Amino acid sequence: MRWLTLYARARQVPASLAVVVLSALVVWALARLGGGGPADPRLAALILAAGATAFSVGLGGQDLALDRTAAIRWMPRRAAHLLLAGVLIGGVLLAVQTMSGQPASPSLVARNAAGLMGLVALGAAWFGGQYAWVLPVAWLSFSLIVPPGTDVATQILAWMMLPPGTEAGSWTALVLAATGFAVYTVRGPKR
Repeated sequence: MRWLTLYARARQVPASLAVVVLSALVVWALARLGGGGPADPRLAALILAAGATAFSVGLGGQDLALDRTAAIRWMPRRAAHLLLAGVLIGGVLLAVQTMSGQPASPSLVARNAAGLMGLVALGAAWFGGQYAWVLPVAWLSFSLIVPPGTDVATQILAWMMLPPGTEAGSWTALVLAATGFAVYTVRGPKR
């Protein structure tokens, strides 16, 4: 169990989890002050993106050369790290929605958490752990300003805002999650 504690500390998992919980509570409190409801898909997307961004810090180690020459297999650890981070950010959002008395949509949370973790993983593989946050923040920004539309391109751009069960939103999140998980798990973070 000691290796798990060391891994979690080296990848800044406790600090990332604290930031996820704090950001979710702040967004929830601000939404209540502003009169918005926590069931708003923009707030859910913002909380999930903040969580994915917080966990992106730990996707690259302190010394990438040491990570690459280590005698342990990194692929399962990278995959487990991404899966656990996605489950944690989704769980925090569902807990905040439950505390507020608003009905939570587990399928929306799961879809968006998976897609955002895929974007973070792609960001880590392409830009390195320190800039892994760029892709989810950029896509969230586009999703917030793109006007609603029925064409497929608009739905792909705004997949985080679409209701659960929307085909374009589900497929976009699935492709992003699968691609991000595969690329990051096999390749690891950029040097």
